[in-house]
Formats: sequence, C-alpha cells, structure tokens
Amino acid sequence: MSRIGKKPIALAKGVKLERQGDSIVVSGPKGTLSTQISPLIKTDISGEVITLTRSSDSKREKSLHGLYAVLLKNMIHGVTEGFSKKLELVGIGYRAEIKGGNLYLSLGFSHPVIFIPPEGIKIDTPTDTTILVSGIDKQLVGQVAAKIRSLKEPEPYKGKGIRYEGEFIRRKAGKAAAK
Repeated sequence: MSRIGKKPIALAKGVKLERQGDSIVVSGPKGTLSTQISPLIKTDISGEVITLTRSSDSKREKSLHGLYAVLLKNMIHGVTEGFSKKLELVGIGYRAEIKGGNLYLSLGFSHPVIFIPPEGIKIDTPTDTTILVSGIDKQLVGQVAAKIRSLKEPEPYKGKGIRYEGEFIRRKAGKAAAK
C-alpha cells in the first residue's frame, strides 16, 4: 500500500466533505473546493476521519492512491487556513502596488506591468518591494506566484528580479572577474 495513501486523513473542525459521483467537495470556513477523483479509489468517510482504499496493486492505482490522499489533505488545509507565497522585488526602482484590485509592477521597463489576479486569489503588498499571494487552492496560489515571478526572473549577475522569499540565486562572475 502507499505509505501516504494508507494514512487516515483527519477532518478539521468546521469542514464538511461530500462525495458527489466522480468528485469530492470540501467546504470550510474560507470557501469550497472540489476535485475529480478516479473511480479506482474508494473513499470511506466515518466521523472525523477519511480513509482511501484501492482495488488492486497496479502501479497506476498505487500512484493515484497517494496523489488523492495529498490532494484531499491540501484541500482541507486550504479551506481552513489557506495558502500563501511571498515574493520579493530586488533591484533599484522595482516597486509593486495595488490599484483597483490589480497589481502594478515597475520592473525597469518603459511601462508599468499590470497583473490581473484570477478569481479566488488575493494579492497584497505589505511593502513596496514584497508581494503576498494568498488563496485556498494550493495549485492556483503557486501558479500565480510563478507567473508573477516569470515577469522578471532573477538574473545571475546582479541578482535583480522577482524571487521567492528565501530563494537562493547562484551568482556568476562578471566580465572583469573573468580576466
């Protein structure tokens, strides 16, 4: 059995989980999430614990077993606490601000870059050089943070660009050091 899949999943207080045909719907204090689940994986909801089982030991079913266990844990965590990613802007003149729900970025281009967040994502700028992306869907939060980072990825010579908080950028020596 999958080591991750065989562990029972505890439901947090105030979270409801329902199986509706091929999908599972998790609702909690922060919102509602749903995902499609393979008919090969069976779910048993008993009280405050969910257990996932599979019908055979094929490689595909083993991988799906662990996958759906982690997806359910992330959905439960998302509807109770939520997820967030913090981005840092490094560079002279690089700034971020929120205007009318949209993110305006000054990244050294001749024009400001406007990023419109998708539904379910909240973007905040605690300072003018940090961006906080938060929401209940872990995949969507990570995807939006990666999309913002791709607007100006950190370069290896001076380290300027948008990076995740705590991300290490390997620096290269410039022309002067090569001689």
